[in-house]
Amino acid sequence: MNQERTTQFRRTGSAAFAGLLAACAISLPVSAHASALDQFKSFVATTKAAKGEFTQRLVKTDSAGSGNVKVSNASTGTFQFARPGKFIWTYQKPYEQMLQADGEKLYIYDKDLNQVTIRKLGNALGSSPAAILFGSNDLEKNFTLKEAGVKDGMEWLQATPKTKDTTFDQIGIGLRNGVPAAMELRDSFGQVSLLSFTKFEKNPAMAENQFKFVAPKGADVFQQ
Repeated sequence: MNQERTTQFRRTGSAAFAGLLAACAISLPVSAHASALDQFKSFVATTKAAKGEFTQRLVKTDSAGSGNVKVSNASTGTFQFARPGKFIWTYQKPYEQMLQADGEKLYIYDKDLNQVTIRKLGNALGSSPAAILFGSNDLEKNFTLKEAGVKDGMEWLQATPKTKDTTFDQIGIGLRNGVPAAMELRDSFGQVSLLSFTKFEKNPAMAENQFKFVAPKGADVFQQ
């Protein structure tokens, strides 16, 4: 495999993780025309777990000031989570990588290298985009939330981290029919990570040990 492409993917995966870390009882009925804030609060209050599929693209503005915009090829995969702090975020294409958290530790598995990196999850979810999907229900403690209008058939909510010690300056959440359908993660370097969610299933049945990580046979394991 081309080493440059592999390295680039690993960086993309790390950026996505930063985006997600630095990103249900039966749902109450929500009108498709309800405000983004109302839909979001209902989603958080009624969603204990979920699963689905995602597509991710990275948009970067030319740092030389030319105004040119570069959009990366799409990365696709699946996700599942259970609040608080348990999730499996799996990249399937163009390369395979998995980010998994059991509520205490984060495991990053690179299939090409057959390598696992283990980190403490700690308070990383607090004011990061991942808190929106994977964290506790107390989001307004860490984010300032406000309406951001309608775009692409979705009601948008703007979430601004209250702390400056975070990778992203602003997070946009697009909601449709009471669940997140898209996210825009904007950082201070002019990069925007665009995420879209499909086949979003709320509160699916999950095994008790669903998020217990087991290292693949023969994998090199590194603790950080």
